[in-house]
Amino acid sequence: MLLELYSVVEIAGETLLKIVPITIGIALVFTALNYWTGKSARLWWRKREIVTDVLYWFLIPLMARFVRIGLLVVGAALIFNIHGTEPLIAFYTNGHGPLSELPLWAQVCIFLVASDFLLYWIHRGFHGVHLWKYHAVHHSSEDLEWISAARFHPVNIFLGTVAVDVTLLLAGISPEVMVVVGPFTIAYSAFVHANLDWTFGPFKYLLASPVFHRWHHTAADEGGSKNFASTFPVLDWMFGTFHMPENELPQRFGIDDREFPEGFGSQMAYPFRR
Repeated sequence: MLLELYSVVEIAGETLLKIVPITIGIALVFTALNYWTGKSARLWWRKREIVTDVLYWFLIPLMARFVRIGLLVVGAALIFNIHGTEPLIAFYTNGHGPLSELPLWAQVCIFLVASDFLLYWIHRGFHGVHLWKYHAVHHSSEDLEWISAARFHPVNIFLGTVAVDVTLLLAGISPEVMVVVGPFTIAYSAFVHANLDWTFGPFKYLLASPVFHRWHHTAADEGGSKNFASTFPVLDWMFGTFHMPENELPQRFGIDDREFPEGFGSQMAYPFRR
């Protein structure tokens, strides 16, 4: 029992040690950008529900890592009949099958493209009738900022990002890919939620910009039912959901429910009270 508890504490500590320096770096970058772009009148740490967002920022990745590890263990046992710590470590260390034989840079590219494709359709699913109550948590922030990026209900994270990560790792991609993809995903997600009026001009279909994603956080009839891609907007262009009006910027964010709670605990319970 003590050994299992020690493992849990160790994993939690490792996760936080990774998140803290990345968070400090991101906070410094976006603080500087606020001043550089003339957005210093509304600095990110003055946003409403900042305490709630900070809790999401640190707790959700922690929860996600434990669930990801658990699903990888279960998946290896059920699909490949692999049991025990040492066999699991050997199985996952360098990946397995044809994908693991590719150069790491190629695996990174495959992971980014495949995960964005899968997440595009999962994201559209969360805007449907049955799953919206979980995804509404992410859209509830009215002062949209970089730190709003982690405001996800655990159900949304587990059925989305975690499920996709586990699927691709079980397919054979090496976990070494996550060393590159993990920090990139955190930083880029923060970037597209940031209070920046950047569109990327002619490259707007290649990479998601803050304006592209902030339109997604507006009301459904303004753009909130468009722009589902996390990284590559070409997916929205291909499937008819791209929305970036010329010479216009998104202004209002949030959801229609005026009684949506502000606290972290209340937001966790929100989907189950609907």
